Amino acid sequence: MNRPHKPAVFRLDDPGIVVTPSEAPRRIAAPSPHPPASLTRPSPASGGGLARGAGDGGAAAAPATETERLPLVPPQRRRLPWAGMFWVSAAGLLLLATGLGIANLVEDLLNRAAWLGGIGAALAAVAAVALLAIVTREALSLLRLATIDTLRQRAAAILVSDDRAAGRALGRDLIALTRRMPRLARARARLESHLGDIIDGRDLIRLSERELMAPIDAEARRLVAAAAKRVSVVTALSPRAAVDMLFVLLTALGLVRRLALLYGGRPGTLGLIKVMRHAVSHIALTGGMAASDSLIQQMIGHGVAAKLSARLGEGVLNGLLTARLGLAAIEATRPLPFTALRQPALSDIAGSLLRGSASRGAEEALQDQRSP
Repeated sequence: MNRPHKPAVFRLDDPGIVVTPSEAPRRIAAPSPHPPASLTRPSPASGGGLARGAGDGGAAAAPATETERLPLVPPQRRRLPWAGMFWVSAAGLLLLATGLGIANLVEDLLNRAAWLGGIGAALAAVAAVALLAIVTREALSLLRLATIDTLRQRAAAILVSDDRAAGRALGRDLIALTRRMPRLARARARLESHLGDIIDGRDLIRLSERELMAPIDAEARRLVAAAAKRVSVVTALSPRAAVDMLFVLLTALGLVRRLALLYGGRPGTLGLIKVMRHAVSHIALTGGMAASDSLIQQMIGHGVAAKLSARLGEGVLNGLLTARLGLAAIEATRPLPFTALRQPALSDIAGSLLRGSASRGAEEALQDQRSP
């Protein structure tokens, strides 16, 4: 154990001064180019010699400090969004070219006849108003989807912080979001009456989920199961692969749109693309291989339909994939995370789907046996 030295006065250029690294705790947040060192006199046991360090070329180098061991992260350079600039510029040029072409067309029509120019100008005005309405609707759709994403993020933060005021504010926002859903009128009244009675923010989130999300989740599971059965039947009976792909795509788009409408999203074309992208990315991030493994396990464990008919096996697999996309869309469009309610799983839908496919396969086998 090193004994503390008494205070003493000395000169910095004194050759008897030994420079050693300080053993005091250092602040990691503010690295310094010159690490602090303590100036001590040599103890009598050292014989008054100077300690050789790394700067003196000795073999025993001084231990590196915590500041020196930290990795130096280079600052990230901000790059210009060339792709965004290209698409914005191209869209602007296309819009200008379209407007100039319409103006030239109306001018030519006016030169030919006044009534033709009037019809052309009226049609251009109607097209402009319709385009403005479409753009406004798409913007409102994207804004509403962003609001739902924000509500889900706020709920996740409240579950961690247990903030009562934030929980009350989120409950009021959820009531406002579901204001146009007549089926939730009684649930909204119960939730609004209990907002001032509950103390914990987590309990407010769980209460909001049980009151508002329970009937919507039941309807969402029904929609996913119906879409999966429809895809399974059609792809099992369809003779063309192109027809199967087209039907599966249209069914998936319709399912995602209905789920977004069910949870209050009202998506347009761009909003539907955004929800589809979120659902597909959710499948990829939560483990696409895990989803495939579960599908394979369902097919192996309940593979009666695949044994009876190869087409039925393909139909069941397409139905399970549609159900997986629907479940991912539920998580992408739901304004609250699953906490108080059980999250729907693929096995909930796969059981009824596989039982129905097995019964259809048995009926087909009996018909084949009866036919000469």
